[in-house]
Amino acid sequence: MSAIQEIQLKLRPSLFWDAEVMSIDLQKHKKQVIERIMTRGRWEEYQEMLLFYGIDTVREIMLNARHLDKYTLAFCSTTFNIPITSFRCYKLAQSNPTHWDY
Repeated sequence: MSAIQEIQLKLRPSLFWDAEVMSIDLQKHKKQVIERIMTRGRWEEYQEMLLFYGIDTVREIMLNARHLDKYTLAFCSTTFNIPITSFRCYKLAQSNPTHWDY
């Protein structure tokens, strides 16, 4: 069994509620798969994703993500040893201020 089939079988349907799990092309849709696992996945799914795509690919996709919640952003910043200010989502959030968070 190839690595693609192993990971494809381990994707949780609840993680990809908006798509049929078996129809996801892991290479064509890698940006969506990586972002979904990083924001909503379990630790085991995160580890499998790193093994499948490699840390460089995951780092690049997360650096260019348009939106990340503050916990995922902090995790990525710490994991990849990159300042938060280098992430695209941080720069976009700074240019679109919201109401004060009391």
